[in-house]
Amino acid sequence: MADEITLLNAWTSPFGIRVRIALAEKGINYELKEENLQDKSPLLPQMNPVHKKIPVLIHNGKSICESLIIVQYIDEVWKETSPLLPSDPHLRAQARFWADFVDKKVFDCVKRILFTKDDKEAGKEYIECLKLLEGELGEKPYFGGENFGYVDLSFIPFYLQKFGNFSLEAECPKLITWAKRCLQKESVSKSFADLEKVGDFIEQRRKKLGIE
Repeated sequence: MADEITLLNAWTSPFGIRVRIALAEKGINYELKEENLQDKSPLLPQMNPVHKKIPVLIHNGKSICESLIIVQYIDEVWKETSPLLPSDPHLRAQARFWADFVDKKVFDCVKRILFTKDDKEAGKEYIECLKLLEGELGEKPYFGGENFGYVDLSFIPFYLQKFGNFSLEAECPKLITWAKRCLQKESVSKSFADLEKVGDFIEQRRKKLGIE
């Protein structure tokens, strides 16, 4: 009997992009159910009763919540294809550390850049975060080495190439090369929503928040 796999998601969610990339990397077929976060379906609170947020992966009727936990679950269940986390325990711990860094530091900067009037200071902090990540990347094509993996898919949805008066090309040239390499992958490019549509969504939300 084939696995039944459903992803509850919203097209605007960078966290959902992570899960879609992981599923694409593994070549897993699934049903995508788009949620309207202003009018959630009964299925979402049923599958995620604690936070009532997307993304949620439903595998044979059982739900898994929180994007990084979902990605780790996908990697463990479908471990034969395209491993996302390293097999070495120390390297696995390092990968989890940097993914957590993205969630706690990078995401906070991105939110402030896009949706507050504190964008200048947030932009400076964002660059500082990127420099740390660039140091971890070093001369490797991907964070895990030769192969695209856990840290790459955790970070790429929160990569902002252009914002304000900052030049990432001057500040973090290796990350620009890394991002281009990631976005050339079909599993990544097809997991992103239409960037023009995303831009319109961000602009409308900024207007509602009174941000020029």
